[in-house]
Amino acid sequence: FSDNGISPETDLDSEAIAMTYLNDQFWTATLEIAEPGSGTYHYKYILKREDGEIIPEWGTDRVVDIPKKGTEEIVLVDTWNHAGEYENCFFTAPFTEVLLKKQGKKSGNGQDKVFSHVFRVKAPLVQKDEVVCLVGSGEKLRDWDTENPILMGRDGHWQMARLDLSAETFPIAYKYGVYNTKEEKFVRYETGDNRILHTTAGTERLTYIHDGFIHLPNDTWKGAGVAIPVFSLRSKKSFGVGEFTDIELLVDWARQIGMKLVQILPVNDTTATHTWEDSYPYAAISAFALHPLFINLETVAGKKQEEKIKLLRKKQKQLNEFDGVDYETVMKFKLGILKEL
Repeated sequence: FSDNGISPETDLDSEAIAMTYLNDQFWTATLEIAEPGSGTYHYKYILKREDGEIIPEWGTDRVVDIPKKGTEEIVLVDTWNHAGEYENCFFTAPFTEVLLKKQGKKSGNGQDKVFSHVFRVKAPLVQKDEVVCLVGSGEKLRDWDTENPILMGRDGHWQMARLDLSAETFPIAYKYGVYNTKEEKFVRYETGDNRILHTTAGTERLTYIHDGFIHLPNDTWKGAGVAIPVFSLRSKKSFGVGEFTDIELLVDWARQIGMKLVQILPVNDTTATHTWEDSYPYAAISAFALHPLFINLETVAGKKQEEKIKLLRKKQKQLNEFDGVDYETVMKFKLGILKEL
């Protein structure tokens, strides 16, 4: 539990706070912060086995905001995030940055200005025009009225609602669901038993509920891809071999037909013997240097030296007429032109 963040270098074992077994569902711990002020704290859970093995939960996005005034006690009700949970893959960079655009509005109708409880849940596969909603027992949770559910807003990876439950009777039963904002229609409940909240509201108590993943099918996302070596992407603008600039054409084609992933063979420099034996893509001589074989001469020449490239069109046509890649010929030719440029 830290206000400086948790990094891979953090000594989780020595800095961890031991928790106490409460029942089959919960372990508990109490932490006093002398002068918390107002700030954001990061935390995560670990499991320490009797043999000393440390098993951390997956993720680094457990965050709690400590109000500057008016709160003497903060209760965190969390769900352990096992690294093997299938949904975790949807929060890796390929999905969060490319394959899955952020779904849900940044704010819904469940954002009370004065609140006693903050509900958070992850729902990576919510579709376009759909948001996570919340209903349950009690007037504040709409008495299970799916015609008028609480619409949650997006907060990073989480769907969130801030509610004032100070007038409600506990325990409270509730469930998450899916609501279509375009059709203004409740779509479905999550599967499984009702979730139960026991932590009551207090005049100086704030409760955060991190409910893990919404209980919805996790196998609905489908994606096809293509795997190909760059040297096979030869185009009319290439010089006897597929080049880095040809990857753009591949990506355009893949996107046009609905593919989600492009995989290429390694493009690291393999020049060691200056013979065809260097054509093996897995014999890299550097983890950083890229192979000059794939350089596009026209791009290197630019407008200032485009006349030199025009004089090479006959040679370009000859190289491109080979059924395969004449590695030694192409490499010798390209390195010579690159020196001239």
